[in-house]
Amino acid sequence: MTITQLKYVLAVAEHQNFTKAAQKTFVTQPTLSMQIQKLEEELSIQIFDRSKKPIELTSIGKKIVNQARNIVNEADRMQDVVDQEKGFIGGAFKLGIIPTVMPTLLPMFLKNFTKRYGKVQLKIEELTTDEIIHKIKDGHLDAAIAATPLEIETIKERVLYYEPFVGYVPEQHRLYEKQKIEGKDLDLDDILLLEDGHCFRDGVVNLCKASKLQAGESFQLESGSFETLVKLSNEGLGMTLLPFLHTLDISEEYKKNLRYFAEPSPAREVSLLYNKNELKLQIINALYDSISGVIRGAIAFQDVKIISPKPKN
Repeated sequence: MTITQLKYVLAVAEHQNFTKAAQKTFVTQPTLSMQIQKLEEELSIQIFDRSKKPIELTSIGKKIVNQARNIVNEADRMQDVVDQEKGFIGGAFKLGIIPTVMPTLLPMFLKNFTKRYGKVQLKIEELTTDEIIHKIKDGHLDAAIAATPLEIETIKERVLYYEPFVGYVPEQHRLYEKQKIEGKDLDLDDILLLEDGHCFRDGVVNLCKASKLQAGESFQLESGSFETLVKLSNEGLGMTLLPFLHTLDISEEYKKNLRYFAEPSPAREVSLLYNKNELKLQIINALYDSISGVIRGAIAFQDVKIISPKPKN
């Protein structure tokens, strides 16, 4: 039994296809198939049910995959142990970022980080919170940036900043004349929301303490981007809520539509997440310092009330 064989098994389990798994592991399909077959013969079991399309794990195969994942992750951590001991800041590092944070935060720190830590091979993925949680648990991410608190036992949350919610209220809206808005002013019947799957949407719903889908509602509009929500608001279809950093790119023409909340302002907590057993702490610390260093100059709000991203029933 070899680490390479176990990596092949994990690839097939993930892609449910021998050809795709071979492509992802940079070997020929016959080589991958032969190595997995050798492992099955050594263990005297079938890991995969090849009669199914797509390929499925057998019941014992599921247990083998779980153990293989642990073994491969621990083997990969050998270099991390050495790097940590030496204080070396470098090597491959996989970072996930949620879509509502990626476009505003990444340009603020990425150039300086890569310039300062040139030996870090940073691979960044845009992922939902659910995908981030799953990948951190499975060892497919070294760290992530997402809205918190999530309160997951195996995941460490290290707060980076608190980002206030800001109202975008077009001229024809009932709240336009208000200089400061409050949570009690909001009505989900006239708030444009992000699509399901975005934790910022859950935060808005939690803030309003209601459900978007209500009896008598004439229409429902949702979008995957804040830019689209702003355009729909300008068309008179309702107001929307934006994270503070997104308001920095609003054109001068439309800044008059921004409405801040009375203090304590509702805000989301944005944190650096990683497995509590993570060994690449030298890179995590470097990321934390780089991000918190630039964010302090952008967000000066102090008196905020954290709105949980966790959906409420």
